[in-house]
Amino acid sequence: MTTGRIPVAHSPAKADSAQPIDPAQMEEEVAYLAKRHRVTPAIIREIIRRSGASERSAIEREIQKGKARR
Repeated sequence: MTTGRIPVAHSPAKADSAQPIDPAQMEEEVAYLAKRHRVTPAIIREIIRRSGASERSAIEREIQKGKARR
């Protein structure tokens, strides 16, 4: 008997497509997000460290979650 599940092919190409981020570019991004959301750059760095994500949308979601808790 089958369970009705459809096998999913996992694509390693998605993980490989992430390019390393230049530290200077990352600091610009941190400064931009800190100014935009009126938080300190240290908070932005901590969010990046904890979540492991470096894309802007993921960081902004985490900032919004934190603001919703206040």
